[in-house]
Formats: sequence, structure tokens, C-alpha cells
Amino acid sequence: MGTAEDFKTFLGNIAVDNHQTIELRYGEITAALNKKYRDTESKTANSLQVGSYGRWTAIKGVSDLDMLYLMPARSRADYDGEGGQSRLLKDAADAISARYPTTTVKVDRLVVRVLYTCFHIEVQPVFERDDGGFDYPDTYGGGSWKVTRPREEHDALADLNGRKNRNARRLCKMARAWRNRHGVAMGGLLIDTLVNNFLEGTDEYDTRSYLYYDWMVRDFFAFLKDQPDREHYAALGSRQRVKVKKKFQKKAAKAHDLCLKAIEADGEDNVGAKWRKVFGRHYPAAKAAEVRKAALVEAGTQARDTEEFFEDVYAVDVRNYLKIDCEVSQNGFRDYLLRPHLLQRFRIGHSKSLRFHVVSHDVQQPYKVVWKVTNRGPEAVRRNMIRGQLLPDAGREQRTETSSFRGDHVVDCAIVKNGVVVALDRISVPIE
Repeated sequence: MGTAEDFKTFLGNIAVDNHQTIELRYGEITAALNKKYRDTESKTANSLQVGSYGRWTAIKGVSDLDMLYLMPARSRADYDGEGGQSRLLKDAADAISARYPTTTVKVDRLVVRVLYTCFHIEVQPVFERDDGGFDYPDTYGGGSWKVTRPREEHDALADLNGRKNRNARRLCKMARAWRNRHGVAMGGLLIDTLVNNFLEGTDEYDTRSYLYYDWMVRDFFAFLKDQPDREHYAALGSRQRVKVKKKFQKKAAKAHDLCLKAIEADGEDNVGAKWRKVFGRHYPAAKAAEVRKAALVEAGTQARDTEEFFEDVYAVDVRNYLKIDCEVSQNGFRDYLLRPHLLQRFRIGHSKSLRFHVVSHDVQQPYKVVWKVTNRGPEAVRRNMIRGQLLPDAGREQRTETSSFRGDHVVDCAIVKNGVVVALDRISVPIE
């Protein structure tokens, strides 16, 4: 297949594949709240799907869904007084729990969280304003209602998508695939805002489509890597503040370099494998398995390709931050951390003890940590030690290995919450 067909297939591969289930859950929640507040059982009236799913920029594995329930104006007086906002959230949660008692429902600071297998819906009861915005409760807000304007964000993206030959939503989706592949802690609204800013600043892709998507993603990552450090952006449409959780420029620069290499390999058998380094295994690489098998055969070995992948076991929807490092030690030598060592392009010697550990993250309990240790290079093949299986953490958020043989090995770490990989990090382990 050529570039256009590959990108078209890629976008098909990352499309949300559980629409029916998501719509069913939205309808159940809406019906429960309509029954309480309006004595009807409509599954669609008085609710809005917002967030990435509502803007139609979500991809396969989306786990953080958002919904507004439009409260009847006559109920405003019941919740305007002291403690009213907390009571509103509790009343909404109780209504959902009463209708679906086996479903886990929790009140959070701003929303009611309804937990399902592999995704949750954050329900925000709101009162519509005359200016098209919505007042929503904040239990930490000291009595004042906060304002949200998701319709403006949705409309701005829809308008941009129409003016840019439907490229806006597609680029938003591809950016999410990159985020999930490389563990970039970026929220969906920030991604959509940055895509908006990029496409508004160029007319290069106003009429072009799939055939030019290699250039479009290359230029988008060039745009990202050159962004100044900022604490927040003004959201598309609403202009409300969108927080930057962690700097993304370094990983965007790496993605830009990978795009350049993939574009240079256009027409070659390994071009799909190079794009997979940018976007992950949803990018088509028809010959990937054959290439891996041929490499093993060429090495004259019966080595088994034992590598496993997070996305084959869990939904992947990265929205949190994770950092891991490795403490390198050996009797008679001073211990050191691996990441600063890598910046100087040093390699690790043999017979070192390697303690990989979680340095920091922002995921709330409960969660579990999963490790993946993959050996690479001719020596790993010759010894039949490719490894790459997904390994549960023993409870201390660390894993000990030994530098046994030469190769550019890799250790991945994932934090899994409610069956979803929400944070990822990777560290290279170059051994002499």
C-alpha cells in the first residue's frame, strides 16, 4: 500500500470500536437523571456528550468520557444556598445508584464518576446560562459556581474541520495515538487546541488529504517541538485555560525526527515499521511479522519472538504522568542513575545490578504497575532471550535485572487503572 492507503487504514484502526456500549451507558445515566428531575425516562434529552468523545476526536481505548446533564431551571433555588453544590452532586449520584445499584458511582470534587469496565463517565450536572455557557458545581469553590463552555469548543473544532478538508479531527486522532505510544501526559482538550493552533497558522493542508499526511504530521511535530514553555493555553473556541501537565517538546522533537526517517524510507519494505515508532502498532505494517521472523531465520537460530504488547492486553488511554529510572550498581564501584548517564552516551558494562524503579507519577490509587523488559540485538536472538513479556510488579514499584550481554535493550513501565493503561514510560538500556 502507498502512503495515502496506509494513513487511511491507520485512522480506521484507531477508530473508537465500542460506540454501542458507550452510547448505552450515556443513555442509562441520562434516563436515571431525567426520571429524578423531570419524571421522564428519555435516554437522550437534557444531556450533552462533551470532551474528546463529544468533539469526535477520541480514539480506540478512550476511557475518560464526559457528560453534562442540564438541570431544570426551577431546581436552581434548591442548590444555590450553602452546601448546595455538594448536595447537587450527591443527589445526582444517588439517582444513578438507585437506578443501577450494581454500578460503582462516586462523588468527586466537580463531577459524579460512574465506573464501568475499561472506561468511566464523569457526569456534571449543570445549569444553562443565557450566554450559552453552563454553571457547574465546585465543592471547593466556596459557594461560587464555575462556568464551562464546551459547545464553543465543539463548534470551533467542527468549523476548523470543515475549513481544513476534514484534516483537523484526523490529526487530533493521530496525535492521540502518538501520545499513547510515547506516554505523553497531555489532555484531549490540549491536543485539540494545539491542532487548532497549528492548522490555523498554515494553509498548506486546507485542500490536501491522506496522500500528504506524512508531511502534515511531520510539520505538526515541528510546530509542537518549537512551542515555548507555558503553563496553560487558551482552549479553542471557549478560550478557557487548558493546563499543560508536563512539557511535551522533547518527545515532539523525537517524533519529528522519526517522521523524517519514515518519510525518507517511503516505498521501502520497512516504512511501516518506521511509522510504528511514531504511532504504535495500529499503523499498518503488513510485512512487520515477516521481517521479524526473517531476522530470526537469518541469524541462524530457533529463537522465539516472545514480545508482548500493552495494547493487546489493556485499553491504552494515556492521560497521566510517569517517570522511571534505573539505579546501576556493582561491588567496588559507585552507584549511579542511568538517565544522566545516557545523556553522555555512555554504555553499561557487564555484570551490573540494575534496579528499575518508579520515580514519580500522578495516578491516584488504586492502580497496578506492569513492567516489560525487552532484549534487542544479535546476542539476544542467539541466546533465545528476546523476552518482552508483560510482568506484574511485586508491590514495591521496582524491578531488578542484571546487565548480562550486549545490546540496546529497553524497559517499559505502565500504570494500569480500571483495566486501562493511563501512564507509560520507557528507558533505554545500552549494554557493552
